[in-house]
Amino acid sequence: MTSSSGHEARYRAIAADLAAKIRAGHYAPGEALPAQRELSAAYGVTLMTLRQALRQLSDDGLIVQQPGRGTFVAPPHLAYQLGSLQSLADDLKKQGHAVRTVVLARSIRRASTRIAAQLRIPPGDTALRLERLREFAGRPAIHQVSWIRQPQADQIRDRDFTNVSLYGALADANVAVARAAETIRPGLLSPATARHLKETAGSPVFVSDRITYTLDATAVVVDRATILGSMMQIRTERAATGLSLAWGASG
Repeated sequence: MTSSSGHEARYRAIAADLAAKIRAGHYAPGEALPAQRELSAAYGVTLMTLRQALRQLSDDGLIVQQPGRGTFVAPPHLAYQLGSLQSLADDLKKQGHAVRTVVLARSIRRASTRIAAQLRIPPGDTALRLERLREFAGRPAIHQVSWIRQPQADQIRDRDFTNVSLYGALADANVAVARAAETIRPGLLSPATARHLKETAGSPVFVSDRITYTLDATAVVVDRATILGSMMQIRTERAATGLSLAWGASG
């Protein structure tokens, strides 16, 4: 009979071996691990022992277990920098991440009451609605809907947003952005957005609402980004004269 200490040593050794293989790149970020029965046979242990090893790897943030799909190597986390004024894609590329942008839809549409109020345009006025998906480590990670006011909308509506950022397109049109007001809150993934992100509805997400202003304080872009909580961490650096953070209750 195997002692409890021997059993613990065995599953910890399996966890350490798998962790070493993940860190060495034997299993790439986002890649599926072999089936549990295959792994338990390879290590010569029971499924129960193998699952304890996988649980340890999950607790360490190295793997993600998806019911009905399998066990996958966790992607490296994106860092959402709070102290910079640049587009989300540009921010992530600056950190060395390969980000692919997919344009889901674009059209000149009548702005909703909420969007019109945020852009400070009359109710019923039109704006450019731009819907994009950001893919990272081979999977969708961020769903983003941006509204751009007129006349800037007409100036940039035909740009290739798979290769140029929204801020970059505005700069090319001689529109200088000066500042942005942003609120980030935790949320749950809606069924509609879950289909785009290929994730289960109700999964934890970050929701970023940003309004970008030009030099003359005109609200030019209203943006909402839904970010998978499993793919992103929020990072900032504090300084006496730098970033100002305001804490408030979400409602």
